[in-house]
Amino acid sequence: MEGDSRTNIFDLDRASLERFFEDDLGEKKFRAHQVMKWIHHRYATDFADMTDLGKALRAKLEERAVVRAPQMIFDKASEDGTHKWLLGMDPKNAIEAVFIPDKGRGTLCVSSQVGCALNCQFCSTATQGFNRNLTTAEIIGQVWIAARHLGNVPHLRRKLTNVVMMGMGEPLMNFDNVVRAMSIMRDDLGYGLANKRVTLSTAGVVPMIDRLGEESDVSLAVSLHAPTDELRTSLVPLNKKYPIAVLMDACVRYAQRKRGSSVTFEYTLMKDVNDQPEQARGLVKLMQEFDRRVQMKDAAKVNLIPFNPYPGTRFARPTDEAIRAFQKQLNNAGMIAPVRRTRGDDIDAACGQLKGQVMDRTRRSAEHRKHLLASGLSDVA
Repeated sequence: MEGDSRTNIFDLDRASLERFFEDDLGEKKFRAHQVMKWIHHRYATDFADMTDLGKALRAKLEERAVVRAPQMIFDKASEDGTHKWLLGMDPKNAIEAVFIPDKGRGTLCVSSQVGCALNCQFCSTATQGFNRNLTTAEIIGQVWIAARHLGNVPHLRRKLTNVVMMGMGEPLMNFDNVVRAMSIMRDDLGYGLANKRVTLSTAGVVPMIDRLGEESDVSLAVSLHAPTDELRTSLVPLNKKYPIAVLMDACVRYAQRKRGSSVTFEYTLMKDVNDQPEQARGLVKLMQEFDRRVQMKDAAKVNLIPFNPYPGTRFARPTDEAIRAFQKQLNNAGMIAPVRRTRGDDIDAACGQLKGQVMDRTRRSAEHRKHLLASGLSDVA
C-alpha cells in the first residue's frame, strides 16, 4: 500500500525476520519463529490473533509491521481441477498463479515478474511485454493465497506438495527476491517443502544459474525447446547471448554441485518447427552428452510440452501422432521423456498461456494488439 512504511512480513525469510525482531524490535529471535508459524501455517494476517505473543509485542508489531498478501481479483476453477488466480500487485498490474492437482501431488505454478522481459516467440506472456520484478512478498503471497484456499497444513494435511517457478517472468532476472521466497517455501516454519519439490525454470540466464547453484538448493528446469543454436535463437532470443554450448556447460556445473540430482530440460513441441525426427536425434545427442559429462544415468530428463495455442500466434500444436513419434525416438534412446498433459486450457491456465494485466514498458503489447487487428482478430488476448 502506497504511503505505508511498515515492514511487510511476507518480504522476510527466517534469517531476515530474526534480524528484524532482534535489531528493529529489540525482541528475542524465537518470536520471529512464532510469527512465521502464525502466518504460513495458520494463515493469520492480524497480529491481534497471534495469542501466544504478549500484548505489548502485538502492539509493537501493529505499529512497525504488516502482513499484506496480494489482492485477489478473481479465481477460476477448471473442469479438470486446475485452479487459477488473478492477483493484483498494484493498482495497474496483476499476475496469474495456477494450482494443478494430480495423483498424490499438488503443484503450484508461481510468477516472478509482471510480464516478462524476454521475448520468447511462442509464449503468450511475452506478448504483454514487461513492467517490473515482483517483491518477495508478492511471490510468497501467491503460495500463501493458494495454500489458504486449499486448506493446506504444512507437515500434516499437505495439499500443496510442489512449487514451480514457471509462471510469468524469468525468475533468474529477479534473483534475490525469488531465492528469498524459495527459502520460505522450503523452511519448516514456512511451507516445509523438500528442496527437490521446489523447481526454478529458466530460459538460460547462465551467470545466474551458477549463482543459484552456490546460494540455493532447488531443482533446476531449463527451457531448451531446440537442439541447435540457429533454431533456438529464433525461438528464444536469449540464446544469442548464451548459446546452447554455454548453457549446457552451466547445467553440467549445476548438476555436479547437486550430486545425485537431475536437470529437467523443457521442450515445447511446435508443429513443423521443432518436432521433426532430426530434431529428436539432435536432442538425444545433447542429453546423452550431458549424462556423460555429469557421469550419471538420467542426469538429463526431458519434459515434452505440446504447444498451447493463444490468439494471434503463428505456432500450432503438433498432431498426437507426431508427439508420440518424437517421444518414442527419445524413449528408444533410453531417455526419460514424459509428455506433459495439458491442464487448465479451458481457463487459459495451460503452460505458456498465462496473461495477467501488465502496464507494458516495452511496447510489445501494443505491437501484439496491432498484429491481432491486422489478422482480423479482436483483442481477446
